[in-house]
Amino acid sequence: MPTNVRSFAKINLGLRIGALRPDGFHELRTVYQTIALHDVIRVSVGRGSGIEIRCDDSRVPTDESNTCYRIVERAMVELNATGRVMIEIEKRLPVQGGLGGASGNAVAAVLALERALKKEMSAPARLRIAAEVGSDLPLFLVGGTVLGVGRGEEVYPVPDLPAIPCVVATPEIGVSTPKAFADWDLLVSRGPQVTDKLTRPVASDRMSEFGRVLSAWLSSQSQSKYKSGRALSGVPVSKGRGRAETPLLDLVRTGIENDFEQVVFPKYPELREVKRVLVSAGAVYASLSGSGSATYGLFASREAAVKAAARLREDGIAATATTTLTRQQYWKKIFD
Repeated sequence: MPTNVRSFAKINLGLRIGALRPDGFHELRTVYQTIALHDVIRVSVGRGSGIEIRCDDSRVPTDESNTCYRIVERAMVELNATGRVMIEIEKRLPVQGGLGGASGNAVAAVLALERALKKEMSAPARLRIAAEVGSDLPLFLVGGTVLGVGRGEEVYPVPDLPAIPCVVATPEIGVSTPKAFADWDLLVSRGPQVTDKLTRPVASDRMSEFGRVLSAWLSSQSQSKYKSGRALSGVPVSKGRGRAETPLLDLVRTGIENDFEQVVFPKYPELREVKRVLVSAGAVYASLSGSGSATYGLFASREAAVKAAARLREDGIAATATTTLTRQQYWKKIFD
């Protein structure tokens, strides 16, 4: 019998792009947040050898270029295991959507593989193999709210935060992440006169600024004593600023932004319009996720999120009301 694992998506709560590194990647600072939208991965191990991938979505590669293939190949060696591995991907998340679908699939495949083989790698080995395969993979070995640094593969869990309703819009647009990075490099090369947000000319200064914002937020969380209460969504809230707010909303209110919006929105103005609709529908915070095309909004209540998703669907944009997942929820639901 195959082992089933949910492969959850992520959104980026702010994303700062730094300098190009000697290895060809960019230095990044971001806060990842897992959400309840997911694919389903099924893994079985039988007699023979090799790895076979099946998926009904023709956009998903089924050869060795698939992240599931690459990580399972490494995991089989690490586990000193033999057999023919069958990986079935039930795709529900968009391809090239900025939700980390392929990366989450790979991590889910490894977790399912371990269960199928009744063997486990050490946590450091899992993280090492995940980072070798892709920058977004390690976050899915942590779950919840996660700080990503380096090229995004160095991950650190931040204090677990209450879940909050959100809407994820997934327009039928494929945004190439390598092209988005190239466009960013071109924008930066033109100098600070292009946009006021580039008046911080040194990449390291921009990285430090993100760090200061996050450090200030973490400090405020450790010092604050949130009064008990309930938002319409049923999550614990604080009573600051005269309204019910969660610590997660406190984070996005620090002014964190996604740098990719500066190069993706001009090329895909319909994505800027999706963000505008989310804000006008009551989103406390809205942003592109990764390089897109998925765009999300965080809401104070489930009711508001459902209405916003319906409004986008009326405009012909695929949208779903869902929720963020705490670390505890992530690991509880992943094997359900």
